[in-house]
Amino acid sequence: MASSDQHQSPETTNLQLVLVHRYPRFGNSFLSKLQTRYRVFDPVDESDPSLLPLSGSVRVMLCLGPTPVTSETLDKYPNLECIVGTSAGYDHFDLAECRRRGIRITGAGDSFSEDAADLAVGLLIDVLRRVSAADRFVRAGSWPVKGIFPLGSKVGGKRVGIVGLGSIGSRIGKRLEAFGCSIAYTSKRMKPNVSFPFHSNIHDLAINSDVLILCCALTKETHHIVGKEVLTALGKEGIVINVGRGALIDEEELVQFLKRGEIGGAGLDVYENEPHVPKELFGLDNVVLSPHAAVVTPESFNALEELFTYNLEAFFSNKPLRAQIECE
Repeated sequence: MASSDQHQSPETTNLQLVLVHRYPRFGNSFLSKLQTRYRVFDPVDESDPSLLPLSGSVRVMLCLGPTPVTSETLDKYPNLECIVGTSAGYDHFDLAECRRRGIRITGAGDSFSEDAADLAVGLLIDVLRRVSAADRFVRAGSWPVKGIFPLGSKVGGKRVGIVGLGSIGSRIGKRLEAFGCSIAYTSKRMKPNVSFPFHSNIHDLAINSDVLILCCALTKETHHIVGKEVLTALGKEGIVINVGRGALIDEEELVQFLKRGEIGGAGLDVYENEPHVPKELFGLDNVVLSPHAAVVTPESFNALEELFTYNLEAFFSNKPLRAQIECE
């Protein structure tokens, strides 16, 4: 996504002010459209220094991706009332501080759910059927030399435990039911009108699962929710799929379990220290790696743009926000 260094025209000076909060490496492909509706203040883009004195009057922030919003960030914008987020997760927000200051927060809602669910299922199929490993086997010219490729494993009939049966998790369950998998889940609380068996903790879920799929939010409670005990409970044939956040898993423990053959495999879209991935995983054929790309599709971004455009308009019109996050 390319950034823009265009100056805002005099005609925009009477428009409502919107702060764009982003990592410098994050481009702002939405900037040109935003500039037709709002006066955009982007601290990363220094092409319009006349906007800097206005930072104290900013009421709404458009936060791109997982750019951190800390108490120090909020100190810069004392009149901030609302943060319009574009991420499925919310661990990058200081929720307690936002609650203290009375700042409302929105997220990506369902914008990414379908694509994240698709990739979770795709990673599982890849790990079980060894698709990526087979591709490397063929491209390396090993088929004529080594003969039959090692067997994969059937998807249907697997016991799949979903950690976090929210918007993404429920879609994963629906997809894998169609494969003939049996689904169970753990979540903050039992979901009403859900027929899948509920486990009150992840350890019990792991004992009764062949596969664990992580798609819950990263919080203090879920940090390293998958560690030595859970991996041991999952067992030598168990598979871990993570499309949530990297720190849901104790990555060092996972690496050791995989290297020792004490777990069957893993499909990972997220990591603890992105974009850095443990090099020990690179040579393991039972591990499939994806660069935090579960939601990177044009369809997801179109849905996201529609949502945050609505929320910006709703804020300035005093209308209800969509996909609002509870600052617990």
